[in-house]
Amino acid sequence: MSSLNAESTAFRNALEVVRAVEPRVADAIAAELTDQRESLKLIASENYASPAVLLAMGNWFSDKYAEGTVGRRFYAGCQNVDTVEALAAEHARELFGAAHAYAQPHSGIDANLVAFWAILADRVEAPALRRAQARQVNDLTEEDWFALRRELGNQRMLGMSLDAGGHLTHGFRPNISGKMFDQRSYGTDPATGLIDYAELRRVAREFKPLVLVGGYSAYPRKVNFRIMREIADEVGATFMVDMAHFAGLVAGKVFTGDFDPVPHAHIVTTTTHKSLRGPRGGMVLCQPELADQVDRGCPMVLGGPLPHVMAAKAVALAEARRPDFADYAQRIVANAHALAEGLLRRGAKLVTGGTENHLVLIDVHGYGLTGRQAEQALLDSGIVTNRNAVPQDPNGAWYTSGIRIGTPALTTRGLGTAQMDEIAELMHTVLSQTRPGANPDGTASKAKYILDRALAERVSKQATELLADFPLYPTVDLG
Repeated sequence: MSSLNAESTAFRNALEVVRAVEPRVADAIAAELTDQRESLKLIASENYASPAVLLAMGNWFSDKYAEGTVGRRFYAGCQNVDTVEALAAEHARELFGAAHAYAQPHSGIDANLVAFWAILADRVEAPALRRAQARQVNDLTEEDWFALRRELGNQRMLGMSLDAGGHLTHGFRPNISGKMFDQRSYGTDPATGLIDYAELRRVAREFKPLVLVGGYSAYPRKVNFRIMREIADEVGATFMVDMAHFAGLVAGKVFTGDFDPVPHAHIVTTTTHKSLRGPRGGMVLCQPELADQVDRGCPMVLGGPLPHVMAAKAVALAEARRPDFADYAQRIVANAHALAEGLLRRGAKLVTGGTENHLVLIDVHGYGLTGRQAEQALLDSGIVTNRNAVPQDPNGAWYTSGIRIGTPALTTRGLGTAQMDEIAELMHTVLSQTRPGANPDGTASKAKYILDRALAERVSKQATELLADFPLYPTVDLG
């Protein structure tokens, strides 16, 4: 049986089984494939997992409870879960050159929570317990625990600000990280949009954080992790890197040396989707001294592990160890550069003036729009993006002044640099022809916009025609 027949048969049969119970769910699943096939997906945090990865999630592993770690479970009968979790960790260690890997986090936020509490337990809780136990002959008193809780919640974190490209889990106040830590942010140079390492060093010396966080979700440049580790060491901080967005570029050896966080950080977190092209989930890599604390992620902050997702992680990480993945990672960056150049030639304003990674951040203020207006106008035209803050954004984190785009998903479909220039033309056409709308009282709206419907339909048709030569999941035919 050919690969085409095997994969088509698998998905067709799965949908028929679902349809027999709830046909509306089966219809929604099929419709999602159609929508993704027909849309230009430029969301930097999305990708397309392989059929093997998708199929690895739909199986009997979903039925298992498996709290604990490999060989140390709180439930019996987890030998097969041990196999897939060990395989996921093995592939991760080999792929990234990490001393230890933990594959249980359900998401990137969960991975960051595991890292935060592992650092707190290693740097604060254990020493505080030892001090308390030295004072107490018997069990710890409630006063001891109160003092410990106060100490755990009073530590300092220094992370990249949200408008500069950082993530909400790097100390943004509405997120748990902003409530766990006494937090301060570092930004970027107002003139260039680039990290000013001298200023970062000054802030770190002044603030003296327990945790220095590197990594980003909307910073279109490389980061020098060697310098950041030097700063962390100078102020006695644990250096943590969130590489959720660019893990695929690390795995594919696009980012090496000073720009590979794994040799420099004490602890690294990531998602397994995005540029890594796996299932939705998270992972933690760390140095040996933090391994025991990281492995306590469940039940410390995680619920029961998801064995079916860990199976899919193992498959995706095995795929990423193949030589063709390195070529894929190189093409992601080449496509991002071509897309940025195409936009610049047409007069778009880009944060930092370009890109060195997988994403591009457009300042749509130059088009007279907010990010929310631009996002919806592009969506009406068959181009899927997401609005994003730009440095010192006057419109805040909801309406924003930026549009973040990325190339991992379209690169997976096989599009190349020539198509990126065509996409830049389509985007510029929409953005330049969109005008801000007004509220009912005549005041300017940050959400409403005016776009000729015929133009939107024409661009959407062009986008669909462009994608026709690059079919999504060509081996899957749902009939």
